[in-house]
Amino acid sequence: MSPIIKRKGEKFVLPGKYLLFILTILCTGMVLLTFNTTIFSGPLGSVAGYIIVPFQEGVSAAGSFLRSRSEELGQIRDLIAENEMLKAKIDDLTIENTRLQQDRYELTSLRELYELDSQYDEYEKIGARIIARDSGNWFYSFVINKGSDDGLAIDMNVIAGSGLVGRIVDTGPNWSKVKAIIADDSNVSAMVLSSSDNMIVNGDLRLYASGIISFEQLKDSDNVVVEGDKVVTSNISDKYLPGILIGYINTINTDSNNLTKSGYITPAVDFEHLEEVLVILELKQTIEE
Repeated sequence: MSPIIKRKGEKFVLPGKYLLFILTILCTGMVLLTFNTTIFSGPLGSVAGYIIVPFQEGVSAAGSFLRSRSEELGQIRDLIAENEMLKAKIDDLTIENTRLQQDRYELTSLRELYELDSQYDEYEKIGARIIARDSGNWFYSFVINKGSDDGLAIDMNVIAGSGLVGRIVDTGPNWSKVKAIIADDSNVSAMVLSSSDNMIVNGDLRLYASGIISFEQLKDSDNVVVEGDKVVTSNISDKYLPGILIGYINTINTDSNNLTKSGYITPAVDFEHLEEVLVILELKQTIEE
């Protein structure tokens, strides 16, 4: 090992390993002197007390601080683990709550279909779920998951909620397309239930933005039709079975010819929220035959 040579103008620096070695020897020597001699008794003991006791108190305080910090870190780790566990439970409960809400919603929907089925118990029906729809905010044209393999055919009537939704306009082996009565090119022969006065109900997506569709050619010569009256499909409709609820009279206006009336109807079906429907497995032609 080469000797440490201090050159002129250089600052003397003692390497760390030598300093550590020297301090270790000094500490060992002090320990031996303390336990094997009485050198620190008397005046030297007092001096040593002034020097060592504060040092020991500092070391003890530092040890207590580190021990306290260690305990706090342990508690923090426990709290973090407990927090993660609680988060997992909250996630599970949130999923379960969502599932229960969905089940309740589906149960409500099924109850509505059941009640609707009982209202028209003279017709054989089959339930179907909506699997696709045309773009837009409302179900004016959509596809259901039942088709010709299930006995469905074009012009079969579709109901949901509280009344008429529309009719099937196309069908495949396991799907059918439905056009709703609110579609722009839809029209239904209808009548006022209380008076049997006939009218034509026209679909109108622009109007349905306000929750209504229009009607025309109402012959109400006795002026008995009032707002709130029920409107149902008429006996003379060539596509729709008779007596299915369409909606309620919202507004009545007398036409310029003073012979007929027109106005608006509030549909019985919510065409913004549809999931399941009922398809009546009878055609108007078959009923007539």
